[in-house]
Amino acid sequence: MAVQGASDTIGAAVLAWEGVAAHPHRFGGTEYRLGKREIGHIHGNSLVDIPFPTRVRDEVVAAGRAQAHHLLPDSGWVSVYMRTDEDVQRAIELLRMSYELAVAQKVRRSAT
Repeated sequence: MAVQGASDTIGAAVLAWEGVAAHPHRFGGTEYRLGKREIGHIHGNSLVDIPFPTRVRDEVVAAGRAQAHHLLPDSGWVSVYMRTDEDVQRAIELLRMSYELAVAQKVRRSAT
């Protein structure tokens, strides 16, 4: 069961972060990017997919904060199914983690 308003809640949170823009996702839903880098995308009010380096993905999955991606389980992607308000908040926290990794990478690249 999806959480009513989850997409709006997540969109409002993520779009408040500096430099983040929303775009249509190629498989439906909304994709959030920092520059050209995707920090995650949402499918309606029920599912969020987030990219991480595989090391981080392994830690997030092992901690029970997300599942390996529903279609690409061996990639760095994770999936968060939103069945409760707590799932929505956890998805925002994980999107923030993805955002912070993207910002750190951007800073490293601009320093070189």
